[in-house]
Amino acid sequence: MLRRTLLRNGALAALAGSLWRGSCEPSAVSPASPPARPTPSGPTVPYGPLRPPNADGLALPEGFSSRVVARTGRKVAGLRWHPAPDGGACFPDGDGWIYVSNSEVPVVGGASALRFGADGRVREAYRILSGTDVNCAGGATPWGTWLSCEEVERGRVFECDPYGTRSARPRLAMGRFKHEAAACDPEHEVVYLTEDEPDGCFYRFTPTDWGDLTEGRLEVLCGQGREVRWRRVPQPAALHEQTRHQVEQARHFNGGEGCYFSGGVCYFTTKGDNRVWAYDTKRSTLEVVYDRHSPLTGVDNLTGTPAGDLFVAEDGGNMEINVITPERLVAPFLRLDGHERSEITGPAFSPDGTRLYFSSQRGRSGVREGTDGHTFEVTGPFRTGSR
Repeated sequence: MLRRTLLRNGALAALAGSLWRGSCEPSAVSPASPPARPTPSGPTVPYGPLRPPNADGLALPEGFSSRVVARTGRKVAGLRWHPAPDGGACFPDGDGWIYVSNSEVPVVGGASALRFGADGRVREAYRILSGTDVNCAGGATPWGTWLSCEEVERGRVFECDPYGTRSARPRLAMGRFKHEAAACDPEHEVVYLTEDEPDGCFYRFTPTDWGDLTEGRLEVLCGQGREVRWRRVPQPAALHEQTRHQVEQARHFNGGEGCYFSGGVCYFTTKGDNRVWAYDTKRSTLEVVYDRHSPLTGVDNLTGTPAGDLFVAEDGGNMEINVITPERLVAPFLRLDGHERSEITGPAFSPDGTRLYFSSQRGRSGVREGTDGHTFEVTGPFRTGSR
């Protein structure tokens, strides 16, 4: 198993500490607050107003800069970068780091990795998963692996090694459905999962042995009010009956998308109603964090910082990443011009919190097959510490 290999190498503690500082941080957005509201202009804007677009087409706040680190079909460190870059995450790698990115295309799908040196240059690029189908989002684990999710009917979750030394493995006990994203809760030792269907569900997977995802219990969230509960899915790997229809009391969501865990709260987005949700794991309650259509439209992938800010990417809209503060104020952090028929995917911070990676899945061309994908890096004074 990947976990045992990492333990033998003495790497598990370092990986978990760097990747999941959020497990002991304050909640990113207080679940007891009212829904988020647009931030007024002026000094209360978290990062200030956006400047005019730079040469990359990115409008950024003062003090931030950008570069393109990879483009679909072009070689980066000897690897031809994949089409339709989607969900991503960062992993520590000595004095450098690794950014992994899914490929949301049929048949070949999979995921690739960029290895950065301490100076920020790409030292190596390689595939970590191949031959899978429409790999959309996913999530990092505390033991340093990447969960790549297939967004197809009866889709699977694959556990991948971002360091490129071990082969990826399917984790069928986590369910066969239209997977979108995953987020690990190390305190309760569960993995939360979203489902991209108009009547999709929100799941949690409890492995028999934390760190080994081959066996375990899959449950679905139930209850229509604020107080919710979980019920076991009888046949998670069934091919004859849809997972979301196996439990009568299951709560359904309109197009589950991104998923992110921090400080006892699992946040997830639903694109059909443009909402950001917060599931409080200690109180077993579910609330809406964001429920508007301005300025954040087309909610999709999301990530966060130790300061408690959520960064939510848009699928369409006006191609922004918006920040939602712990006070539930919301404002654009960046806007990408010239990519109007694309979507922003895969936001993830480097382990030190000073660099944000993301992709424009279809780039300037807007071709659905993602043949013009751009993967960006934004560097600057992010609010990385508790305030």
